[in-house]
Amino acid sequence: MPGIVHFEIPADDQGRAREFYSAAFDWRLDVLPELQYTNVVTTPVDETTQAPLQPGAINGGMFERSGDLTHPIITVDVDDIDAALEKIVGLGGDVVQAKTAIPGMGYFGYFRDTEGNVLGLWTTAADAA
Repeated sequence: MPGIVHFEIPADDQGRAREFYSAAFDWRLDVLPELQYTNVVTTPVDETTQAPLQPGAINGGMFERSGDLTHPIITVDVDDIDAALEKIVGLGGDVVQAKTAIPGMGYFGYFRDTEGNVLGLWTTAADAA
């Protein structure tokens, strides 16, 4: 069964948002300037895989607010993003961003549900390019 594996927080000013979340919750915020993204570590992780050590725990990310990505997003793990997006469209949803690779990690995409909410999809794939 697909489960929630990630969250994302859009920000108008990532530096300001990093300061806020770091001070408010003591989260570790790892800036990835080449991706214009910040990894948000909320729970202890395996330092090799970066996977949460505690079952059910999730970490997240932060990015520049833009376009359709203006509110916090939860991300669902699926086996096949293309098939999931096809099913979502068949149920009345829309594709916001098609399957996109994060090299060496996996693929993500975004969709809008029938209520106008934008959610993410994720598939882990070490061979993503």
